[in-house]
Amino acid sequence: MKLYSSFLSLLIIMGSLFLTTTAFADTTPRGWVWEQITVGKDDNLTAIFLRKGLTEQDVYHITHISPTPDALFNLKPGQKLQLSLKKTAPDSSRLQGLRLMSSDAGALEIIATESGFISNQSSNTAVVSTEAETKQQDQAANISAPPPPPLSKPEPVIKPTAQAEALGLVWKEVIVEKDDNLTRLFLREGLTAQDVYRVTQSKPVPKALLNLIPGQTIQLALHDTDSGALALHELQFEIDVINSLTVTDTEEGFVTKTITRDIEYRELEAHAQITSSLFSAGKEAGLSDKVIMQLASLFNWDIDFALDIRENDSFSLIYQQGFLDNEKIDDVTILAAEFVNQGQSYRAIRYTNTEGETGYFTPEGESMRKAFIRTPLDFTRISSPFNLKRRHPILNRIRAHKGVDYAAPRGTPIKAAGRATIQSIGNQRGYGRTIVLKHAGKYTTLYAHMKGFAKGLRKGSRVKQGQTIGYVGSSGLATGPHLHYEFRIDGVHHNPLTVKLPRSISLATKYQSDFKAKAQPLIAKLDTLNQTYLARSQSE
Repeated sequence: MKLYSSFLSLLIIMGSLFLTTTAFADTTPRGWVWEQITVGKDDNLTAIFLRKGLTEQDVYHITHISPTPDALFNLKPGQKLQLSLKKTAPDSSRLQGLRLMSSDAGALEIIATESGFISNQSSNTAVVSTEAETKQQDQAANISAPPPPPLSKPEPVIKPTAQAEALGLVWKEVIVEKDDNLTRLFLREGLTAQDVYRVTQSKPVPKALLNLIPGQTIQLALHDTDSGALALHELQFEIDVINSLTVTDTEEGFVTKTITRDIEYRELEAHAQITSSLFSAGKEAGLSDKVIMQLASLFNWDIDFALDIRENDSFSLIYQQGFLDNEKIDDVTILAAEFVNQGQSYRAIRYTNTEGETGYFTPEGESMRKAFIRTPLDFTRISSPFNLKRRHPILNRIRAHKGVDYAAPRGTPIKAAGRATIQSIGNQRGYGRTIVLKHAGKYTTLYAHMKGFAKGLRKGSRVKQGQTIGYVGSSGLATGPHLHYEFRIDGVHHNPLTVKLPRSISLATKYQSDFKAKAQPLIAKLDTLNQTYLARSQSE
């Protein structure tokens, strides 16, 4: 009896699945090809359609089906969406059908018919068809992938007057919420999908509105129509502190205008002598954390900031700050800098060539960027140097230490020393979580005892110099959080702190004269800056 009951239950489940599948199969013309799309983070129907060569008009038609398919207004990352498209041009397509599976909404299918798009939705537990739905399905089953009828652009909601004040505009500030898109936001404020369509059809297309971020604010200028419904006259949106856009209703439809505020750039100078650390010296000189990190990154190829810094080292720099309405908005960039380390002077000059490519170069025109950076961590300390006769702290026996250990807080980002391909990634016995990078030519570097790897990395992945590849940890045989770093040439271990690195690339000959003409004034300013501070220190 139990066996019969179980068999009967299985038949019921299979029948339910068959009915759900049939709800799709019966309404779909044969020969259609379906493409499955996974909804991404911050995706909405408009973004997906535009990505697949469809238009905002397709979104408008889909969202105006009756009854309105609410599930399409609340797409969630990871959901599966199927589209059947018909190519009409190399970069454009026509929508034939759409399918969406949702744990909340059940199964939704929208297909094109001669009279427009129709929808069929079934719950997850059972498929119940009304008489009207059955008639609709029969109609859909007899068609053979007809093209959607050419629908004209919707008529404007209002005819704007010459004076916007005459409309009795009311301004409202709206905050973008989690999972919001323009459609959901407009509907929540009493506007319609027609307003969404008209705004997204404005010229030029306001792309910033297609990827809204929670917390952003939008200003809406609204007014009542003769029918009592709300209508949109203008939208204002701040993209960032510098750029904003307005979308305004005109006699020709909505028009988008981007407004860019003028930034005032001020050139500043700074000089400091190190007594304890680069950070404290930079702070005393009035520099932000961002500028201090930029300064360190400029000289990171020549100076090991974990080992080489000494008391009485010094630096000078000329940099720009951006101001809006007399208020600082950003430390823009370093124009020129000098770092004196253990009596050795290093200088870097910023230069942009005629093709718009920007880099930092020595006064002789050699790139500051080398094939390798000295230290794969920012501002840490050496806990164990390169030592072929070191006694292992855990194994308590002489065991060559063929790299350098950098002690740092757990989770500190680890950077690739140079451009490379990942040769291996994973656990390696005593090394714990380890990455080995294969650089051009005969060089390899190893990074061990990681807490974890950066997302998306695998064997064969390409990485850029300075790219984060993992995070400091204590996996494997480790007494505490640190990075074990090795540098190998033709498979032979070398001390990363003293190995001679490949020479940098010089500036192309065709740019040399232009570079020297632009670098000379900055070099003169560095000289004057150093002399000024030298004279001041001697007078004190």
